[in-house]
Amino acid sequence: MQHTPILVVGGSLVGLSTSLFLSWHGVAHIVIDKHPGSSPHPRAMGFTETTLEHYRAVGIADQIPQVPAGTRLRRVTVDSLAGDWKSEQAWTPGEAPVRPSELSPCTGAAIAQDRLEPILRAAAIKRGADCRTSTELIDFRLEQDGVLAQVRDRISGQQYEIGARYLIAADGAASPIREKLGIPRSGVGHLGVLRSVLFYCPGADAFLQRGAQQFTIEQQGYRAFLTTYGDSRWVLMLDGDEDRTGAELQSAIRRALGADLAFEIITTGRWELAGRVADTYRHGPIFLAGDAAHQLPPTRGGFGANTGIDDAWNLAWKLKRVLAGEAAPGLLDTYDAERRPIGWLRHQQTFSRPDYATRAGAAFTPDPLFGNDALEFGQLVRSAAVAGAGPDLPAAAAPGQWIGQPGTRAPHVWLERAGRRMSSLDLFGKDYVLISASETWLAVAGELGLQPVAAGTGIVFPPAQPFGALFGVPPEGATVVRPDGVIGWRSQGAPDGGSIGELVATLMR
Repeated sequence: MQHTPILVVGGSLVGLSTSLFLSWHGVAHIVIDKHPGSSPHPRAMGFTETTLEHYRAVGIADQIPQVPAGTRLRRVTVDSLAGDWKSEQAWTPGEAPVRPSELSPCTGAAIAQDRLEPILRAAAIKRGADCRTSTELIDFRLEQDGVLAQVRDRISGQQYEIGARYLIAADGAASPIREKLGIPRSGVGHLGVLRSVLFYCPGADAFLQRGAQQFTIEQQGYRAFLTTYGDSRWVLMLDGDEDRTGAELQSAIRRALGADLAFEIITTGRWELAGRVADTYRHGPIFLAGDAAHQLPPTRGGFGANTGIDDAWNLAWKLKRVLAGEAAPGLLDTYDAERRPIGWLRHQQTFSRPDYATRAGAAFTPDPLFGNDALEFGQLVRSAAVAGAGPDLPAAAAPGQWIGQPGTRAPHVWLERAGRRMSSLDLFGKDYVLISASETWLAVAGELGLQPVAAGTGIVFPPAQPFGALFGVPPEGATVVRPDGVIGWRSQGAPDGGSIGELVATLMR
């Protein structure tokens, strides 16, 4: 029997991101995936600024081509790709067509999932991950000190056991692990099935020069959705669970293209359209992440894959601190407390938006819509590992409405440190960081094992965005930012017994 602190089941996007983040934190683990490699049918395509911030922190953002600042994302309704545009739908209702660039050092990426996964896998392995492809989970059972998993090498047929202190189920929406544990899910449920066909068509790329990337096809007796992965691969989505012959697929593609273009079919896919969120993200030593925790359809906000990557970012540092004895095991309870409300927020926002509102059914009560910036940069995290994120605060708000409240993402601003320009986000990632202009608080940071950062001397904020205004603390106050870049605590005054006690209690969760 082999032993590992953490076993990750599922080596796709979320599982590989989990592996990379654990490796970066120096946590030994094993990843198993039943497939020999990435799916030939890419799924996710758009990766948000926050996801790229995570990849920037671990040092791989320069390997992922980011979209140019000011890129306008557009979806239009057409008779066919080559036909005239009938109308254009706002990317998000009430939102400007171009995303602001001052909120993040990153711009997001339009890279196909099967192009991104090898980058993640190689980076994780380089940092020490044990990634095993063509290896499937046969069964598992809970033990007193963790999980015992039975696995099988699908090439050699060899079966063996892996004992792990913790198991992360990143095994997809159908998650056999979640099903065996009997964890129910809630939400709008099953809404239908889509069929897709992936094809190679370089000639179609010329139509991207018109400025749109996504196309709703509307013809008499024919509706479909067409988009590209940006590398001459196009995907056509068709409603209904209907098997189509090769000739029928070719006919459907020709109708969508509306021009005599050469193409080659690569593969097909079948997709369940559903909205479900697990009723708990943790069962003892087992954690659900990605689609195993929250099944959401593709959205223009990227609420599926990106939410799962953020799950991994939240969980990895907590596992590291607990395994290293730097935090009590109770810190791991905050994963469910923090991430499940985010899953629900994004479920509600998905089915309250026009793309899916008509599919959600009469029983669904839509929520007021949050803007993209609020969902990307302004979500609130509440748990015992955050001091002061009370129920009176909204679930999300535009970044400019937050002023350093605990539970919010630490804001991005360009700083100067030792003559070098850097993002404020570059200060965070592995340690708790205490930022203050007060020498007294900086001394307390050292005594508590926090990384002290002197605002105004160690780092210089721009005159228009001073530390106190961004983080909402006076010169005698302090802010503590967690390893995941979330503000966990702050004080408006000089250190005293009460403020230090609160800080220590928050850190030791």
